[in-house]
Amino acid sequence: MMLRPVLRGSIGAVLLLLGGCSGLGYYSQLAGGQLSLLRAREPVVEVIADPSREPKLREHLAQSQQARTFASAQLHLPDNRSYRLYADIKRPYVVWNVFSTPEFSLIPQQHCFPIAGCVAYRGYYNQGAARGEAALQKQRGMDVYIGGVEAYSTLGWFDDPIISSMMTWGDERLATLIFHELAHQRFYVKDDTEFNESYANFVEQEGTRQWRAARGLPPAKVNEVAQKDQFIELVLQTRERLQALYAQPLPAEQMRERKAAEFERLRQEYRRVQATQWAGDKRYDAWINTPLNNAKLLPFGLYDQWVPAFAALFKQVNGDWPAFFSAVEKLGGLPVDERKVALRKLMPG
Repeated sequence: MMLRPVLRGSIGAVLLLLGGCSGLGYYSQLAGGQLSLLRAREPVVEVIADPSREPKLREHLAQSQQARTFASAQLHLPDNRSYRLYADIKRPYVVWNVFSTPEFSLIPQQHCFPIAGCVAYRGYYNQGAARGEAALQKQRGMDVYIGGVEAYSTLGWFDDPIISSMMTWGDERLATLIFHELAHQRFYVKDDTEFNESYANFVEQEGTRQWRAARGLPPAKVNEVAQKDQFIELVLQTRERLQALYAQPLPAEQMRERKAAEFERLRQEYRRVQATQWAGDKRYDAWINTPLNNAKLLPFGLYDQWVPAFAALFKQVNGDWPAFFSAVEKLGGLPVDERKVALRKLMPG
C-alpha cells in the first residue's frame, strides 16, 4: 500500500502560465496535461443526473457534494466551482512526481516556480516522461523516487475537478481531500512546504472530525491513525540516523554499506512493530518491501510537522474558523525565521 497522504498536492501545472527557468519541453508537457484536464471537466450535477453513467460513480459523486457544501458552509473554505466538476482522465494517477537527492544527502533537488516557489519534485502528466527524468537523474548518480499523485490543487487559478483517479477512495477520504485542497486555496505561503501542508493537514483533520460529528458518526478509528503515526515516526528516525551518517567523513564504499544497513534496520523495525503492535497488518508492506533510498524518504514529515501548532492556534480562537484563518494569515505574513519561532511557541511542551 502506498502512503498516499504524503504524495498529495502537486501544483506545478498552473505555473506554466507565468514562465520560469525550466526547459521549454517540461513546460510544454505541463501545458498539455493541464489543458487536457480542463477539457475533460463536466459538472458533477450533470453526471449524477445522467442515468447512463455508472450508478456507483453517481452515488459517490452525490456523497462528495454533501462534503463540498459542508466545506464552504461550515468550515468557511472557498465557495467556488472547485470539486463541483468531474474529470475522467482514464489513468490511475493524474501526475507522477519525481523526487531526487544526492547519494549521500537528504537535501532534495529543488525546482522553483513563480507562484508555488521551490518544491522538492518535478511533476509529469505522463508516466513515461517521469521515468525518463528518473533515468537521467540516476545516470547522474542521484537517488530517485517516483510517486503517483491522484489529485492536486491549482491554488484557485482553475476550478479543480474531482478526478476519476480519486474514485477508488471511500466517501470520507474523498471528503478529506476536498477539505485539504480547499485549505490551500484559502491560504498559501510561497517557499514553505512544511507550513502549507501542516496547515492544510490540520484543516483536513479537524474538518473531517466535524464532518463525522455532523452526520452523527463516531470519531475515526484510533488504531489506523496510530499505525500511520508510528510508521511515519519509523521513517523519520531513519532520516535522522542517515543525516548523522552523511555528516561523517567516511569513504564512499563504507558510507554506502552503512547506508544500506540503515535501510535494512528500518525494515526490521517495521516488521517488529507490525508483528507486536499491529497484529500483522500489512498496509505498508508494498512501500517497505520495494527498494529504499534517500529520495523515497523525502515526502515524510512535510505534512505533519506543525499540525500540533495549528491545533493549538485553533484552540486559542475557540474553534472559530474565520478567526483561525485570520491568525494563519498573520503567521504566514511573518518572515520565515519569525514564523518558525511563532510555530515552535505554539507546539505542545
